[in-house]
Amino acid sequence: MTRDEARNKIIFALDVNGLAEIDRYAGMLAGKVGMFKVGKELFTACGPDAVRAVQRHGGQVFLDLKYHDIPNTVAKAMLEAARLGVQLANLHALGGAEMMETAASAVRKEFGNDRPRLLAVTILTSSTSETLRGVGIDHPVQDMVVRLAKLAQEAGMDGVVASPQEIGLIRAVCGPDFLIVTPGVRPAFASADDQKRIMTPAEAVAAGADYLVIGRPIAKADDPAAAADLITAEIVAGCL
Repeated sequence: MTRDEARNKIIFALDVNGLAEIDRYAGMLAGKVGMFKVGKELFTACGPDAVRAVQRHGGQVFLDLKYHDIPNTVAKAMLEAARLGVQLANLHALGGAEMMETAASAVRKEFGNDRPRLLAVTILTSSTSETLRGVGIDHPVQDMVVRLAKLAQEAGMDGVVASPQEIGLIRAVCGPDFLIVTPGVRPAFASADDQKRIMTPAEAVAAGADYLVIGRPIAKADDPAAAADLITAEIVAGCL
């Protein structure tokens, strides 16, 4: 794997405060990572300007808002995400087949191939089997992830967001072309923080991840650009 291929797999979680911080990190990392994740906190604070700020620096965007609502509402939200020109956008697979099918159909009908790739969140990486039991789901985490990934694929989604621990299981069920975006990735030099089901970047890519969402190990480094380079090197070395 080349350094460019490895770098393009990194999605930096842009968990920052305000447009000035977006400009700072996007300017610093636009050539060091493949994409920037704009999540709920930042989008609530800054709205679509958060996406546009990244794009001004030439960065691509994963709009991580995890929609979960009635089918028509989610479809309209996904259309607005597509109009922003983002590369990835997601919803919760637990919203069900009809919700996912309605959203996927609406985006494809209006944008064709010139559209964001649509992802379904399976089970959050902070969740455990105990977490699921607390909300009445008695199946193990891995079983739920695979079940939801297959449901998402059948509903027309392009891929899923899932823990790296489930990559192999998803690949076995959904095949090689189904996108897998993995949070819960921590390079060898970083702590686990609040993620429960984690791997190193090299392990996740070797397992078959298409994209790795990495935030604090880069953002909290003394030199974020150098940290991103270290992660790129770690991925390349792990794929030799």
